[in-house]
Amino acid sequence: MEEIKLEILGLSSSQSQSGSFALVLGETSGNRRLPIIIGMFEAQAIAIEIEKIQPNRPMTHDLFVSFAHTFNYTVEKIVISDLKEGVFFAKIVCTDGQKVEEIDSRPSDAIAIALRFDAEIYTYERILNEAGIVLTEGEEFPESEDVPATVPAESAKKDTDLKDLSMDRLKEILQEAIDNEDYERAAKIRDELGRRN
Repeated sequence: MEEIKLEILGLSSSQSQSGSFALVLGETSGNRRLPIIIGMFEAQAIAIEIEKIQPNRPMTHDLFVSFAHTFNYTVEKIVISDLKEGVFFAKIVCTDGQKVEEIDSRPSDAIAIALRFDAEIYTYERILNEAGIVLTEGEEFPESEDVPATVPAESAKKDTDLKDLSMDRLKEILQEAIDNEDYERAAKIRDELGRRN
């Protein structure tokens, strides 16, 4: 299966889920975006490494790096390998120079580790087809490490229960969310559409 290279485009606090963050990945040679909702601790681990902040004591992901180096392993890449019922799965691909091992992981942990090894992030076409959000012509995603946590007026209101909406209406509000760069909301709508297909 051909792998598609991704890069981190943004990390912003969730507007609707307290303690959650939206991590937005984008394909390096295209305009599709892959938003993933992650927890606060994983977001912190990713942000600390992006900003090259040195914590007083090693974090869990730093411990993984020390452990791997002790046994002469390095991380070659991580792959967001599957999507089941709206939940992403990943693999950390490691090597000691002689054999290659794949370790199952949550994407948030895998990305935090990949950053520490300067390893690349990949996914498959089927994942982007199922969960990716395509930016229309003229749209641009902010090119900074932090995506402003803006709330479009319609998103500020309590979302209607997505299960009660028609497919056509879901597609309309998905496009509105993308137009407003509300990728967290778009991810929820995408997941609801995916559950119905």
